[in-house]
Amino acid sequence: MFRPKMQWTIGGLVLLALAQSGSMAEDAPSFRKEIAPLLLQNCLACHGPKKAEAGYRIDTFERLTAAGDSTQPGFVAKDLDGSEAFRRITSTDPRERMPLEGDPLPAEQVALLKRWIEAGLPFDGPDPKASLASYIPPPTHPPAPETYRSTLPITALTFSPDGNQLWVGGYHELTVWDPATGHLVRRIANMPQRTFAIRFGPDGQSVAVAGGSPGKYGEVRLIRPESGEVTAVLGTTSDVVYDCAFSPQGDRLATAAADGLVRVFGLSEGKELLTIASHSDWVFAATYDGEGKRLATASRDKTAKVFDAASGELLVTYSGHNQTVRGVQFHPEGKEVYSIGSDNRLHRWSVAEGKKAQDTGLGSEPQRLTRVGDLLVIATADNKVRLFTAADQKPVRELAGAKDWLLSADGHAAGGVVAGGTFDGQVLVWNLADGKLLRAFFAAPGYQPPTR
Repeated sequence: MFRPKMQWTIGGLVLLALAQSGSMAEDAPSFRKEIAPLLLQNCLACHGPKKAEAGYRIDTFERLTAAGDSTQPGFVAKDLDGSEAFRRITSTDPRERMPLEGDPLPAEQVALLKRWIEAGLPFDGPDPKASLASYIPPPTHPPAPETYRSTLPITALTFSPDGNQLWVGGYHELTVWDPATGHLVRRIANMPQRTFAIRFGPDGQSVAVAGGSPGKYGEVRLIRPESGEVTAVLGTTSDVVYDCAFSPQGDRLATAAADGLVRVFGLSEGKELLTIASHSDWVFAATYDGEGKRLATASRDKTAKVFDAASGELLVTYSGHNQTVRGVQFHPEGKEVYSIGSDNRLHRWSVAEGKKAQDTGLGSEPQRLTRVGDLLVIATADNKVRLFTAADQKPVRELAGAKDWLLSADGHAAGGVVAGGTFDGQVLVWNLADGKLLRAFFAAPGYQPPTR
């Protein structure tokens, strides 16, 4: 049985494949569904955009079929011996076998790569130059442990719009708790390995969950809060997504990721509308102003930036921290931006000129900045949550009682409470009016703290 001729253009070379039963078997592996996920899972940590051992990268089809520092390409159509990456994967010499410091690939994965090479490197992705992570099918994540043997750092938590639930990131799941009692309400499965941001949409009918597996994969999952059903997976990338933000109108979602990019998606069509590459390192935070006209970001490249939200045009760069910038929030009036950084200070600066108006010492490195009503809420590494007025940056109070770093924080103004998540896996809930600690619990289902 004969099939139509197929043609691919890769690196200027045309590979002409006669797809018939004798030359390309019908069961040839799918690059998009089988080969790309295999390579991302096992090879990206050493051969990606952030680290390219021996000058070789596998993060696009074009790069993985090219040569690194050696003259031999990683993969060559129908040539097992000439495919340097495959030779190293199957080598019996532990000094050159890949993965270099990991276990050899399972026999079935080696066989899959062998079939793909012998079939002529068939490519069914959209573009040989596109990031593999941008088009591979979103994974179905493994189940969370039924009972946690240990705790996880609480890198993300948020109150539901009515304040009756507290959503917390777990291991491949979200856990939902009653903040009034500390009791577990429900568990939502099929989430990223680690969660770094949980955001409710303006109408409360959608939740965005940003996270991933460090050095391997990142994404934002949109879910329905009532059912936990995943409705879309956006912003897939080769490293974790640290933050996401709905526009005030609820029609767009911005993502901030460790690949240094800010992406903006139209939610009605689920398509990427903007890719902003102004930062040169990890982007930790993103937020819209009150009108949805501007987008502010914070990065490990020691800058905070403001962009035109419609076009992605850079409006201003603020470099006043001279250290990693971890969080940003717009001033309520929109003409200034607050930012926190590893200089252990809270800065306020103008959007028009990027000039600092005020900065306040925090006593320790801040981890997360959010705005709750008229207050700025800052989680810090000295086991405290600090509150400031959003209008004029005046200190309100410090919330104490945690036994480890505070990594995340949120509040519910109408409910009069603030919650924080710690490195040792605890969630603490304070009364907003007087700072009294109301309760503390480990957000790990079934976990039993050791007794002394």
